[in-house]
Amino acid sequence: MLTHMRQGKRLVIKLQGEIDHHTAAAIRDEMDTLIWRYPVETLIVDVGNVTFMDSSGIGILIGRYRIMSRMGGTLRVRGARDQVDRILEFAGIYKICQKEA
Repeated sequence: MLTHMRQGKRLVIKLQGEIDHHTAAAIRDEMDTLIWRYPVETLIVDVGNVTFMDSSGIGILIGRYRIMSRMGGTLRVRGARDQVDRILEFAGIYKICQKEA
């Protein structure tokens, strides 16, 4: 469901598959554990292998944005495919975090 890699002051979390109400709680909990284990300045969420995302996925990103903001850090979203990119754009995610190619 997710993998991670710490790169200095950056934590990259790669998500894959479908992110919906069935998978969101486990993803959220695992991401939070990683954020607190590896306090970093930048959290990069790579969604390049996400095939579907509903409002639960949007909620995950907004929640991690809030955590990173409180810690003085930033959130970036990387690699969204067309369908997921449109959802993120429509939801306003790119207004609160940087989009990476």
